[in-house]
Amino acid sequence: MTSRQNIGTAALTGLAPAVWGSTYLVATELLPPDRPLLATTMRALPGGLVLLALGRRLPVGVWWWRASALGVLNIGAFNFLLFFAAYRLPGGIAAVIMSAQPMFVVILAALLLGDGIRALHALACAMGAGGVVLLVLRGAVPLDALGVLAAVGGALCMALGITLTKRWGRPEGVGLLTFTGWQLTAGGLVLVPFWLSLEGLPERLTGSNVIGFAHLITLGAVLSYFVWFRGIERLPAVAVSFLALGSPVVATMLGYLVKGETLSVLQIVGMAVILGAVVLGQRQPSDRQPSDRQPSDRQPSDRQPSDRPPSDRRQPELIRRAC
Repeated sequence: MTSRQNIGTAALTGLAPAVWGSTYLVATELLPPDRPLLATTMRALPGGLVLLALGRRLPVGVWWWRASALGVLNIGAFNFLLFFAAYRLPGGIAAVIMSAQPMFVVILAALLLGDGIRALHALACAMGAGGVVLLVLRGAVPLDALGVLAAVGGALCMALGITLTKRWGRPEGVGLLTFTGWQLTAGGLVLVPFWLSLEGLPERLTGSNVIGFAHLITLGAVLSYFVWFRGIERLPAVAVSFLALGSPVVATMLGYLVKGETLSVLQIVGMAVILGAVVLGQRQPSDRQPSDRQPSDRQPSDRQPSDRPPSDRRQPELIRRAC
């Protein structure tokens, strides 16, 4: 893939975290209050079932447990832990802890994908974490132990989900929409028992609730996860992980534009640092130079006249002497 194609793929993949950055605003303004499990279940399951119906194909063999594992990591457990941490950690500290996700991907990619740990990526990890701290941290706040564990668990789920999605790919002949439907369905089904036992069915739904759920199902799940998994297929796992740092930036900007929240100088600096980390995270080792190619890589059509064996070059001289 050329550099221009990489930039285009990264830009399209980055739309997924941008959409996810609007989730908090949608949840607080349009959805029933204090029902994170209902929100996450509705975000995943309806869209997944629609994609399953359209694809008319179920996993086969080993892909039953692989699709289930990816659905739990990428969608079910990740979203549950994310909302759980957000409700128990005030001041945006959950976002600070979640910003460790690229660091986990760097380590997991080295262990599971054989990718080397580069100094540039380590610098990008530090910049990303520092930028998110500047963006969302609000002074000294008490830390809830369960909330911290949930945030760390959410970051690990997302990191492992990205890495395993990159390692396993998808089955031959299965379209990306169908593959996305498998994961959304698996992630939603995992959430159903928690939702029904802990929150139950809502008493009523307003028109705003319906609009909010429609946003979560379409933009927040089907379309965003489609471009996200497409990006994981085409980009290195580490590069994709840094794109997720765009989510808190979008959330902060929407709070400023829609809810009238103020932006401090440190927050603006934090945004710039995060964007710098995202750009650094997309840098990959340059391709090998032609001098590094092995002799077997050369095609016969590439051979120049000067490459002929010495015996071939002496033939005209021997013929002249014989004459």
